[in-house]
Amino acid sequence: MIASRGRALRERGESGQATVEFALILPLVIFAALAIIQVGLVVRDHLAVVHAAREAVRAASVDSDPSSAVHAAHRTLPHADVDVSPRPSVGQPITVEVRYRAVTDVPLVGVLFPDPVLHSKAVMRVEK
Repeated sequence: MIASRGRALRERGESGQATVEFALILPLVIFAALAIIQVGLVVRDHLAVVHAAREAVRAASVDSDPSSAVHAAHRTLPHADVDVSPRPSVGQPITVEVRYRAVTDVPLVGVLFPDPVLHSKAVMRVEK
């Protein structure tokens, strides 16, 4: 029964329909997968920016030299822009802001997404 049905479909010229449908859908599936990968890379970069800001503010809260905060942020995210607020007195909050341009270069979809500038601000009380 099944063999005769398959033969009937081939006789009507429908034997390659699934192949044609797959060939039409495959580029869309690949494009969607690459777009998901690109979004994942931007999310990864955002997490790195948040981590760099936390590391930098921790370093700024315990060390009076603002370059230690910049070095702490650059250990996590080497090409980030780091702004450290002037150091206040002990017990007052200090603020560090980190900005980073995430590069979107996944093939086919990277050119469609502009390079986002990610930023994070962290605040912590100054210790002794």
